[in-house]
Amino acid sequence: MASLYNSKYFHRDLSWLRFNHRVLQEAADKRNPLYERIKFLAIFSSNLDEFFRVRVSDIRQIKNVEKPLRKKLITKPNKVLKEIKNQVDIQQNEFGRIFKEQILPDLETENIHLIHWKQFSGTHKEIAKHYFNESLKDKLVQKKYTKNSKDALFPENESLYLAGELDDNEIQLIQIPEDEPRFFVFPKVNGKHYITFIDDILKYSLKLHPVKEEATKYYSLKISRDAELYIEDEFSGNLMDKIKKSLPKRAKGQATRVLIDLEMPKSLQTSLKNILDANDTDIILGGAYHNFKDFFSFPNPTSKDLSNQELPPLPHAVMQSDSMFSAITQKDQLLHYPYQSFEPVIRLLEEAAIDPKVTKIKITIYRAASKSRLNDAIALAAKNGKEVTVFIEVKARFDEQNNLKWGAIFEKNGAKVIYSYPDIKVHSKILFIERLEEEKTVRYAYIATGNFNENTATLYTDFGLMTAHPKITKEIDKVFLVLDRTIIVPKTKRILVSPFTARVKFTELVNNEIEYAREGKEAYIILKMNSLEDKDMIKLLYRASDAGVKIKLLIRGICSLVPGIKNQSENITVTSIVDRFLEHGRVFIFGNAGDELVYIGSADWMTRNLNHRIEVVTPIYDVDHKKTIRELIDIQLSDTIKARILDAEQTNNYIAASDKKLQSQPETYTYFKNLTE
Repeated sequence: MASLYNSKYFHRDLSWLRFNHRVLQEAADKRNPLYERIKFLAIFSSNLDEFFRVRVSDIRQIKNVEKPLRKKLITKPNKVLKEIKNQVDIQQNEFGRIFKEQILPDLETENIHLIHWKQFSGTHKEIAKHYFNESLKDKLVQKKYTKNSKDALFPENESLYLAGELDDNEIQLIQIPEDEPRFFVFPKVNGKHYITFIDDILKYSLKLHPVKEEATKYYSLKISRDAELYIEDEFSGNLMDKIKKSLPKRAKGQATRVLIDLEMPKSLQTSLKNILDANDTDIILGGAYHNFKDFFSFPNPTSKDLSNQELPPLPHAVMQSDSMFSAITQKDQLLHYPYQSFEPVIRLLEEAAIDPKVTKIKITIYRAASKSRLNDAIALAAKNGKEVTVFIEVKARFDEQNNLKWGAIFEKNGAKVIYSYPDIKVHSKILFIERLEEEKTVRYAYIATGNFNENTATLYTDFGLMTAHPKITKEIDKVFLVLDRTIIVPKTKRILVSPFTARVKFTELVNNEIEYAREGKEAYIILKMNSLEDKDMIKLLYRASDAGVKIKLLIRGICSLVPGIKNQSENITVTSIVDRFLEHGRVFIFGNAGDELVYIGSADWMTRNLNHRIEVVTPIYDVDHKKTIRELIDIQLSDTIKARILDAEQTNNYIAASDKKLQSQPETYTYFKNLTE
C-alpha cells in the first residue's frame, strides 16, 4: 500500500477506497449472518457507484483546469486516476472471490442455489421461456450500432445492459427492464431453492430468439456518469430554479466508469470504448453481473432467519412525560439513535404543531425522508398559523428532487421556505422553537449529528441534544438569522459555527491540550468523525502528538492523517468501526486539565465542513450526558470484533484478538436497554 500515502498525508480518495475495503471485509466475515454479508456486498457496490459518479468525476474535471490552479487542487490527477483504477481492480477481484468462493457455497449449504442460465434444468427452461414471453419480451429496449459510429451509443446512467457482437461491424445493446425484480425465484424442488438473475432469463431466452443465424453471446455493461450539476453562477437569479433545471443533465453526464464483464471479448471491449469515447482508466473489469446493490433485496425463500437479530429502537425516558417542553425545561435531553427511538424528535414537532403557545418554528432540512411524519408536522404547524421557517438544502446530492418536493408542500401550507445558500452548503441539523409561557418567550433547540430523517435514524448512529439553555438557544436563533440573510456573521461564544468560528475554536481547544502537555499535566483528545481530511487540522494534531498529547481517533471513512510515525504522530491511534449500523456521529472530547469538555455536532474535520458549509457543533453541559457520551465512546474504543486499527499503511487489520470479546454496537444497545429496565 506504499503508493497510498506520503509520510504526512493519505490521499483522501484513496483513503476512501480503503474505507470501502472495510465494507468488503464485512462481506467476508463469517461472524456475520449470511444475508448480512450479502448486504455488505450491496453496500460496497452502491458506495463504489457513487464514488465514480462524484469523486472520479471531480478529478476528471480538475484535469481540464489550467496547470497553476490544478496544482493547488490536486497533484497529478492522471496518476491519482490510475491508482484509483488499480485499487478498484484489486477490490473487484476480491469482491468476485468472496462472492464465488464464500457466498455462493454458503447459500448452497442453506439449500439456496443461485444459478446461471447454463445450469437451468428442463423445468427451469420452460418457466424461464414463459416468464420471458409474458413479462419481459415486450419491455426490452434493443438497439443496434455500427462499430465505427461516434456519439450514437448513450447507455443510461447506472442502468444495466447486455452487449453483444452481431457481426464484424455491428453490436447490439439490450437494456434490462428496471421495473421487474432483479431476481427470479423458481419453485422449490426436493427441498432445494433455485434463484436466478433476470439477466440469465434474458440470456437464455435471447439464445432461443437469435437476431442472426448463430446465437449472440451477451455480456454485462453498466455506465456511471458524472453526477455534478455544474451551476455556473449561484449568486445571481433564482438558485432553486437553476438546480431544478440542471437535474435532468445528471443523466447525460460524461461517463466516469465503464463497468464490463471480465469475459467480454477484446474486440467488443474495444468497440464499446471507441463508441463511448472512453479511455483505459475508465474501463473497469467486473464479473458477469453488475448492480450488486440489488442484493439489498435478495430473496430468502427459506423459513430460516439468515440476518442479524433485530435490535428495535428502545424508548427514551422523555416519552413518559406529558409534555416535551416541560421535560426539556427540567433537563436537557440527549438521544442516541438508532439504539434509542427517533420518536422524541417527531413528537416534539407534532406537539409544537398543535400547541397554541408555540409561536415560531425554524428548522434546517438536508436529507428528508420521502414519507415523513416529522415533515407532516412542520406543514401542519404552518397550516395552523405558526411562523414557520424551513431552510432546505437543495444541493444535497441525490436528494435534490425529494427536498424540492417537500419545499413545495411546506410553502403550500404557509411556511417560509429558503432554498440553498449560494456557493455554500447548509449541513447543520438544527431546530429552533419559540413558545410563549406566562407572557414570556422561552426558546428551545435541538442540535444533532444526523439528519431530520426517520429512515436514516434507524440505520445511522447519531446523537441529538434537546435543550432550553437560554444562551445556546439564542445562538441557534442567530444561525437562522444568517440563513434568512438578516445578519451576515453570527456572534457565538458557546456553539461552534462553520465557516465562522468552528475552525478557530477547535484550534484553540487543541492548542490548550498542547500547553497542558508542556506543563506536565495530563493532556488528551478523543475525536469521533466520519472523515478527517483537513491538512491544517491534521498538522495541528501532529503538533499535539509531538508535544505529548495522547490522541485517540474514531474515524469511519476518510482519514488523511498518517498515524504512528515517529516524531510526527506516534501518540495518535486511529480506530475504524464498520458494523451493522453506519457510524455517523461526530463527538469531540478534550481533557481540559481534568475538567473534560465534550461537544457534538454536524462537522467533520474536512476542509469543506470547516470552510464551505454551515455546520453547528454544541457543547454538552449536562454532567449526566457528558458521562453517557464518554462511556459510549469508551465502549467503541474497546471494540475487539468490528474495530480496525488504521496503521501507517492502512492495511485494515482487525484489532488483534484478546481475551475480552466486545462488539461495540450490540454492547451499546445493551447499555441503553439496561437504562430502560
